[in-house]
Parts: sequence; C-alpha cells; structure tokens
Amino acid sequence: MSEPDTAGATEPSEQRSARGGRRSRARTPGSELPPDEARRKAKEICFDLLAARPRTKEELRSALARKGFDPDVIGELLRKLDDAGLIDDAAFAETWVRSRHNNQGLAKRALVAELRRKGVDGDVAAEAAGEIDASAEEDRARELVRKKLRTMTGVDEQKATRRLLGMLARKGYPQGLSYAVVRDELRSAGAESTPLDDATAD
Repeated sequence: MSEPDTAGATEPSEQRSARGGRRSRARTPGSELPPDEARRKAKEICFDLLAARPRTKEELRSALARKGFDPDVIGELLRKLDDAGLIDDAAFAETWVRSRHNNQGLAKRALVAELRRKGVDGDVAAEAAGEIDASAEEDRARELVRKKLRTMTGVDEQKATRRLLGMLARKGYPQGLSYAVVRDELRSAGAESTPLDDATAD
C-alpha cells in the first residue's frame, strides 16, 4: 500500500507559519533588533512622526521608549536630529503658542501647561508664551466672550455669567481678567446689570 501524500496537508501550516513570522518581525520590539537595524528602525519612526507634524524631543523619546528601543540608541539618534535642526523645542514652542492662541484662544497659563506636558522645559515654555502680551490676551478673551454670547440668546445673565467664566477658566485666563471682560461684554450686549457688578477677584 502506498503511503499517503502529506505534502499538500502540510502546506497551509507552513504558509501560516511564514505569515506568523512576518507578523512577528513587524512587531519586534526595538530592544530585540540587531544594533544597526534598531538604529535604522528608530530613525524611520522619528521621520514618520516628524512628517506628520513637528515634535518635541521628549515626544520622540517617549514614542521610541514605548517601542522598546535602548536608551543609548534613542539618545544617539535624538542628538543627531537635534544637530541637524530637525528637532528644536524652542521653535516648536513658539509655533505651538501662536497656533493654539490664535485658533483655540488659549491663554498663557494653559499654553505653558500644554508645552510642559509635551516635555518642553519650563523656561522655554514660559518664554514662548511670553510673546503674548497682556493686551493681546485681553483682546482674545473678549473675542471668545463675544462669539459665545452670540449663541446664548435668551439665556439669563446669571447662567450666561457662569458659562462665560467657565469657558475662560478652561482656557487658562486669569480670574481678574475674566471677571472684567465678562462684565464689560454683558453690559455691551445690553444687560442693565450683571452678577459681577459688585464682585471682586483676587
């Protein structure tokens, strides 16, 4: 009796094994790659991230660390990117401040907090946010309040005041400035009196 032909039966298993190997290699942590391959892969990841948007040094460091790359590989690569001018936390902070202040209406305090969370040094973050002077910050707060007021037709002054103050607080505006702006803008919108007429802010 001839032996059964098992070649066809083993082929699907071999194919699955090959596919599994490819998937395994695709997910190989950075720490398990040969040194040259680890450096190449880490560089590729950084370039992909930077192509999407500018990144801080700490954002890149964290992204590579999460993928298991050796700290020495990460440090060497970040130094090279820094020397090449591909990462610049000060320039990143300046661009971030302009964009977030103009588009989202964030005040200096909120901007500094965001930059710190992204790993930007406190002094660098404060210097970038310092480009927004007191007058510009007040003007932006007034724009936000006026825009919000246009959506609050029929809302009583008490409720409008709470909503407006809450909005400005979430965006990082100082309490004293928020009180003054909301009071002024409610009056300009026709309110004869506001809940803030006799209020003071520390």
